[in-house]
Amino acid sequence: MDDLIKQLLGFLRGMWKFRWPGLVLAWVVALVGVVFIYRVPDQYEASARIFVDTQSILKPLMAGLTVQPNVDQQISMLSRTLLSRPNMEKLVRMADLDLNAKTQIARDELITKLGGQIEIRNTGRDNLYTLAIRDQDQDKAKRVIQSLTSIFVESSLGASRKDSDSAKSFLEEQIRRYEQKLEEAELRMKEFRIRNIEMQNADGKDATSRMAEASAQLESARLQLREAENARDAIKQQLALERNPGGASALPSLLPPPTMSVTTPEIDARIESINRNLDSLMQRFTDQHPDVIAGRRQIKELENEKAREVDALRKAAAAAAAQRPADPNAGASLAAQELSRMLAAAEVQVATLRTRVAEFSSRVALARESMKTAPQLETEAAQLNRDYAINRKNYDDLVARRQSAIMSSELEVASGVADFRLIDPPRVTPKPVAPNRLAMLPLALAAGLGAGLALAFLLSQLRPAFYDPTELREKTGLPLLGIVSLRVDDNVRRKERSSLIRFISAVASLVGLFAVGLAVTAAMS
Repeated sequence: MDDLIKQLLGFLRGMWKFRWPGLVLAWVVALVGVVFIYRVPDQYEASARIFVDTQSILKPLMAGLTVQPNVDQQISMLSRTLLSRPNMEKLVRMADLDLNAKTQIARDELITKLGGQIEIRNTGRDNLYTLAIRDQDQDKAKRVIQSLTSIFVESSLGASRKDSDSAKSFLEEQIRRYEQKLEEAELRMKEFRIRNIEMQNADGKDATSRMAEASAQLESARLQLREAENARDAIKQQLALERNPGGASALPSLLPPPTMSVTTPEIDARIESINRNLDSLMQRFTDQHPDVIAGRRQIKELENEKAREVDALRKAAAAAAAQRPADPNAGASLAAQELSRMLAAAEVQVATLRTRVAEFSSRVALARESMKTAPQLETEAAQLNRDYAINRKNYDDLVARRQSAIMSSELEVASGVADFRLIDPPRVTPKPVAPNRLAMLPLALAAGLGAGLALAFLLSQLRPAFYDPTELREKTGLPLLGIVSLRVDDNVRRKERSSLIRFISAVASLVGLFAVGLAVTAAMS
């Protein structure tokens, strides 16, 4: 520690030897700094404050019906892109800053410089933006801020309208494309139905259901035909016995007694067919389904009709038995006539049922043939229906979105995406805001004093002097034989004292001059 203090004292003694050159340099540097500070041109600041209100009472009311963009994000992005080159070029033209820029290079330099001067300050959650610029010309700064405020407001409105127009144009184009796809799908479905018109069924049943239904109808018709043929053969046998001279009258055996059960094959077949159809409906629907209710009503009506026919046959049989003649020949003749009439009716019924069996047989054959191509046709129909359903759904969604976009655009026109309120109009500070000479003057003084100390230290190192015999011995490496002291008289002491006073006065005058300058600058500002 003692060595360090001794070395530091040696440096100070060496610098004290060259104090006057250091003081001169300090004065020069300080005065040059003062001149530079006062020659820096004054800077005036023009600013404006804008509040962006993103809250609207219509937006929560129209939630779900319109598209609600993230307005806060749009405004934040707009503030970040406000100083883009297109906006800067527009700002230069609006503020008439390009009048002196004749070349493209000059305009580029002007745009670059202007972009570095403009400041955009945001308070964050309050959506309060401050636009500011500093320049030597007050009018120029105010024109720039006025133009920049207009660009800031117009850019948001223009961007919102551009987005809405782009969205509606895109939706219109997609709707036209899906309209064309729907027309093509409808045309393909129409052509498919025309090509396979014989395969279509009003009740919507597939080929398997139609095949099963046709087979059931064919079996029912065959059963009715066998019953009718058996009845016809029985009538023929009775008629042959009646025409035989030795045969007994067969009329009583043909006319059923009142106690015998009478059958109605046609009505029974219809009731059986409806019952099968009703069983199929009950597997898919409930008792309250309209088709189930209608089927049960038909069965009830057919049963009532069957009861009426049975009663009519029994009454006819009873009347014939009551009017039977006493003469056997007359009864035989009457019985033969009645059997002939019944045989003719039976032949008509057999012919009718044969026609029905042939028709149902052809239907079964046609259904069996259609079963070979039915899977392919059903697959093609399902694919056509699926394509049409997809295109229809997309078309309906696009139409709904277009309506939403139109309502969103109208909402923006009615309420605006955001309400821009000019809190502080563009204004320029009446007094310069820069440079801060009160803060710069002490820096100039510190720079001068630092330069003087540095010069004194540098000279002391270039022309060293030894003030301690130990240091001399260590530096030179030579033996020290002795020390010769200098005897100072009063005249030398007076000169040294006078030199010290002049040095202190020069330093004090430098510091005092800067103090006066600070006081004057503070009073002027």
